[in-house]
Amino acid sequence: MKLKDLYTKGKTVFSLEVFPPNKSFPIETVYKAIEGLAAIEPAYISVTYGAGGNRANRSTCEIASHIKKEYGIEPMAHLTCINSTRDDVDFMLSDFADNGIENILALRGDTKPDEEPKNDFPHASDLTAYIASKGGFDIAGACYPETHVDAVSAEDDIKNLKIKTDSGASHLVSQLFFDNSCFYDFEKRAREAGITVPISAGIMPVTNKKQIERMVTMCGASLPSK
Repeated sequence: MKLKDLYTKGKTVFSLEVFPPNKSFPIETVYKAIEGLAAIEPAYISVTYGAGGNRANRSTCEIASHIKKEYGIEPMAHLTCINSTRDDVDFMLSDFADNGIENILALRGDTKPDEEPKNDFPHASDLTAYIASKGGFDIAGACYPETHVDAVSAEDDIKNLKIKTDSGASHLVSQLFFDNSCFYDFEKRAREAGITVPISAGIMPVTNKKQIERMVTMCGASLPSK
């Protein structure tokens, strides 16, 4: 099932996100968590890209496949590109297809301080266009209500987002935010720029102060005073 079809039904699309455990924990750790999450009956569950961002780590595909086979819930696999070659991406796309995974969130990913970025896909829009050229996948893109940390300006960020949707992203998932006005303002600017695809709001529950502070620093979001 292509996730873009969910947005045509006129109902709220509620999803959840899980991430592969690090090497010190078995993959069954996340399977146990998914068992509880599945009972909430989300429209889909997204799975972040495995640590290291390379094809040697198949945890994203394994977890996404488990979600679909065990619970009949559609998974959306994250795929990053800044540290991947074209061959790496081809390998992952083939792995996803072989396991019945039809939905991908195309991301640039984070650069590594000890490794030069690959040049095959400098931007998420490049990865989006490449996946779209292959066919068979529904592609989501990320967006940033408070502007991407590497963007020259908010206006430039919206222009890049338009390139991403024009390249094949059928819907967008926002980075976390804690001020609704930031999201509504962003959505208004996106629509004015001609971005017509559905935009889902990314929400992160506040359960750990240090975790939230770290995430806010990483993604450029702001915390309200109250």
